Amino acid sequence: MNTSSPGRLDPDGRVIMLSGANRGIGAAIAARLRRDGYRLSLGARSPKAMAVQLGDDCLYQAFDALDPESPQVWADATMAKFGRIDGLINNAGAAVPFGFDDEDEAKLDHMLEVNLKAPYRLIRAALPHLRDSGSGRIINITSLAGIRYKRGSPGYAITKFAAMGLSSAARSLLWDDGIRVTAVAPGPVNTDMMPQTSGFAREDVTQPETIADVVAMVLAMPNNASVATVPINAVYEPLP
Repeated sequence: MNTSSPGRLDPDGRVIMLSGANRGIGAAIAARLRRDGYRLSLGARSPKAMAVQLGDDCLYQAFDALDPESPQVWADATMAKFGRIDGLINNAGAAVPFGFDDEDEAKLDHMLEVNLKAPYRLIRAALPHLRDSGSGRIINITSLAGIRYKRGSPGYAITKFAAMGLSSAARSLLWDDGIRVTAVAPGPVNTDMMPQTSGFAREDVTQPETIADVVAMVLAMPNNASVATVPINAVYEPLP
């Protein structure tokens, strides 16, 4: 479906890399962008599970956020198949309990690798091609936990605050290259990552398809209309 209109980028021919595409928010984003007409390079630990849903003209690439070499391998595979990269959506994430009384930092290190260092490495791998695009887009799926701390794992919040810093730095430093960077920061979302002890009913929290709608809107915005951060609330709260 061609969704181009004045003031929007035409998705036709544009190639988007999306991490964590096989479930939850990632799967919803992939389905939405597919309908919009983007060409998709989908990265996940189990990519074969997506092939039946979206067709064989997408790239399904094994991507391991804990492997420092995986981002470059994926970017190279994307270029080999499509010859261009116009957008990168850093969606893969990890959330595990970690607090100030925890002496073993392994869980914190794991979240830093997945939530911060993997997106950084993917940006680096895709960067030359995003520059060539002239209207490259980077969308980082962060969290309200990276804007304020309210509940849950302090370690998760620390890594998401770091991801917000990554997004802010990339937005500033890559602006003159025609690359626009946006952090999409939802609160609780109805996925299998939402703790059962969260206190929210699944029908009351934000749905993955809504996040996908926001991503699609941001991805299509022209260079002269960029949004730095999109906080998404399921319940009212004052934000800084």
